[in-house]
Amino acid sequence: MNLEKPEAPVNTGLPRQEPSRRFSVAPMMDWTDAHCRYFLRILSKHALLYTEMVTTGALLNGDHERFLRHHETEHPLALQLGGSVPSDLAACARMAQEHGYDEVNLNVGCPSDRVQNNMIGACLMGHPGLVADCVKAMRDAVSIPVTVKHRIGINGRDSYEQLCEFVGTVRDAGCNSFTVHARIAILEGLSPKENRDIPPLRYDVVAQLKADFPELEIVLNGGIKTLEACHAHLQTFDGVMLGREAYHNPYLLAEVDQQLFGSTAPIITRAEALAKLRPYIADHLANGGAMHHITRHVLGLGTGFPGARRFRQLLSVDIHKAKDPLALLDQAGQLLEGR
Repeated sequence: MNLEKPEAPVNTGLPRQEPSRRFSVAPMMDWTDAHCRYFLRILSKHALLYTEMVTTGALLNGDHERFLRHHETEHPLALQLGGSVPSDLAACARMAQEHGYDEVNLNVGCPSDRVQNNMIGACLMGHPGLVADCVKAMRDAVSIPVTVKHRIGINGRDSYEQLCEFVGTVRDAGCNSFTVHARIAILEGLSPKENRDIPPLRYDVVAQLKADFPELEIVLNGGIKTLEACHAHLQTFDGVMLGREAYHNPYLLAEVDQQLFGSTAPIITRAEALAKLRPYIADHLANGGAMHHITRHVLGLGTGFPGARRFRQLLSVDIHKAKDPLALLDQAGQLLEGR
């Protein structure tokens, strides 16, 4: 991924205010990169954004600056880590804090075989004591919040009592914010994609968890598609996290600030959002990047109106043969006028 000279995080020496988790966009591999987050921030100033999951190995043994760099406008911003060695997670949490992140989140929900083999993700739900050790090590290392994202269980360990044991154990290590994907994870026989659809959603289980742990912040994740549903869930939960819907229908975020955060600012139009993204795209091109690195994330703006298909074609197909990418972007923007 080629990023044009991002602004360095401003380090005032003062602790950042803890971010609101009332509405957040889920960490999604290959989707919530820095370009995507810059675009989503144009639509909502208040939504909490998460990075893609970054493994401790990638940060400790690779080019950590490449993984951690971000544009200052992306805040509030959380780094999601994948790992299970407490000392490694602590070192990476320190990197997150030094790079200006507002939160560090531990992934205990990813079901892929690759991460399981490295003791990352949902398989850690079978090891609540280890997760607690990881959380404590990170909390001891940084002053920014340390949170956990997890499932309601895994196959073979999917009773409500076992879920409570997991949450209680991690709470006792100092974690007070849990984002709960309201499905179990099937660790053998289902792909990560199937694990996002086949195990049934159990909002009732997460609601019972909130009732039994009222002192904890419980954020609901899984299957939420509309702001009306967000309003309904916020009667029970402390926050909502949207994943695929926020990516495929990003214009939903344009009303988040007004509907969920009480903002009185006018709602940005689709055309205005693309126009605000244009200078960022121009800078990326000037630094040798390709326009599709960014525009692949904005295709969802072209949804549900005449000309939407042409908009998507311009930015996903025609873009690869355009001699003047910005002229093509402007052509696509004309299709959004009045939208």
